[in-house]
Amino acid sequence: MTAGLRRFLAPRAPEPERCGLCAAVLAEHGHRHLVDTERRSLACACTPCGLLFEQSGTRHGRYRLVPDRYLTDSRLEVSWERLQIPVGVAFFFRNSSLDRLVALYPGPAGATESELDPDTWQAVLAGTRLAGLLEPDVEALLLRRTRDGISCHLVPIDVCYQLVGRMRLHWKGFDGGARAQAELADFFGHVAARAKVLEEVA
Repeated sequence: MTAGLRRFLAPRAPEPERCGLCAAVLAEHGHRHLVDTERRSLACACTPCGLLFEQSGTRHGRYRLVPDRYLTDSRLEVSWERLQIPVGVAFFFRNSSLDRLVALYPGPAGATESELDPDTWQAVLAGTRLAGLLEPDVEALLLRRTRDGISCHLVPIDVCYQLVGRMRLHWKGFDGGARAQAELADFFGHVAARAKVLEEVA
């Protein structure tokens, strides 16, 4: 009897991740994402489904493939004070359903949406050439303020939500604590290493 119970007591293997469209099991190391523009959510995509949306190049319809480009602007002129964001990290993306910019910042509760005037963000973000390259729904402008100044990167939108998850997991106290700050440094180091300077791709 004891031997028979062991199979119920043993920890179960985690369910494999599956494609949000065809339910195929996803590759163990990395996969693409699609933005579900109706539900305003991310869906995992297997390689064939990702290629299907990449080849179609569609900017319409319910699903849009998240690109994998990373860019940075070396001639940035942005005033953090005018953005009126209460923390040192924020990301902006254009919501095609609302036809406006949406600003979010990570914290212990997840992604918090700023309720400040979108016209102000639009005016301030005109100080970076990346704003004009931003693909609606699938890319974001990721900004960080440190003692050395402000950095701005154009990144895939799913990367921003990865950051949100890391901050929610490790955030302690008012300013996040040492672990959260270390995660931030690691994350932005990865982004900076991948990002191409705008002049180099012009």
